Amino acid sequence: MSLMRQRTSAILVLEDGSVFPGHAFAGRGEVMGEVVFNTGMTGYQEVLTDPSYKGQIVAMTYPLVGNTGINAEDMESAGVHLEGFIVREYQDRPSNWRADRSLKTFLEASGKLGVEGIDTRALTRRLRLDGSMRGVLTTETSDTALLLEQVKAHPGLVGRDLVKEVSCREAYLWRDGRPQELPPDLPPDPRRLRVVVVDCGVKYNILRHLEARDCQVVVVPAAATAGEILARNPDGVLFSNGPGDPAALPYIVDAARLVLGRVPVFGICLGHQILGQAAGGRTAKLKFGHHGINQPVKNHRTGRIEITSQNHGFIVVPDSLAGDREATHDNLNDATSEGLFYDGRQAFSVQYHPEAAPGPHDAAYLFDRFVETMTARRKAP
Repeated sequence: MSLMRQRTSAILVLEDGSVFPGHAFAGRGEVMGEVVFNTGMTGYQEVLTDPSYKGQIVAMTYPLVGNTGINAEDMESAGVHLEGFIVREYQDRPSNWRADRSLKTFLEASGKLGVEGIDTRALTRRLRLDGSMRGVLTTETSDTALLLEQVKAHPGLVGRDLVKEVSCREAYLWRDGRPQELPPDLPPDPRRLRVVVVDCGVKYNILRHLEARDCQVVVVPAAATAGEILARNPDGVLFSNGPGDPAALPYIVDAARLVLGRVPVFGICLGHQILGQAAGGRTAKLKFGHHGINQPVKNHRTGRIEITSQNHGFIVVPDSLAGDREATHDNLNDATSEGLFYDGRQAFSVQYHPEAAPGPHDAAYLFDRFVETMTARRKAP
């Protein structure tokens, strides 16, 4: 880190009383949230702009962050959604021909706090052993007793609906790689499949994948009812990723339950958990979650191992599901559910992120499967 940079003291206090000192490299202030670690060696811009991180303070395990700067092409939403950002060492001079600003500038423009100098190895070990914890990240005080009292009063993620804070307010059309105004009467295109995406905190790369497959993409708010979704005459419906506790979203689960079996449905991450509940299952919280771009998943249909991008702290409990479902994917690290197929309903879902951004592209074939399912239904007599 630069010795010439003026340093403002900052500390992280976890709910178990652990204290980690550091220095702010971007912004000032105080934020609270669930503290998690991300194991990706790259892709911090996509992490920052992933709406699924709403309500969380994210620590990167890779030690040097900031060296690739920020660019306009790698945004996964319109802004930064996490509460605070922790790195071991911040690099203020980007070395990337695509960069148009520094990470510091980007965070400060978004009103977010970035802290360096924290022992991220010790922090990761603590979270790995004891689980994700509520925490407070601050430059405002060093009174750890006061901060511990505050963080213990923080509600955490369980039972909270954070989707309503990141979902779009009005429906829009995704076209030419960006959100556009949705015409009042969007005519059907016989040459293109129409996909209605329920925005629970959707990443732009999901929409890019659909458009790249020549789909007409309409994005609707998470509060849209089944009637409102089906009234747009979709060839298929996608329930997207998003933040918070899936058990706190009965209104989305109700919509999914009524859409299932009517048109092909694809669920990604939170969408996987929503479909699981719509099929009668329940969800549970993981000890420290899966956040990174190197999670091994076994595809039981092919026997292949896929290296996947993941960002979730909750899972579907497979034993809570009954009837017409097939477990298609499992996580090889902890055997948690990573994919389900709902026989007879033309629906499937995965817990990981097939759109990557960041991460490997092993699972991009799932978008092709979704398109094939929609095409087959349209051609059916």
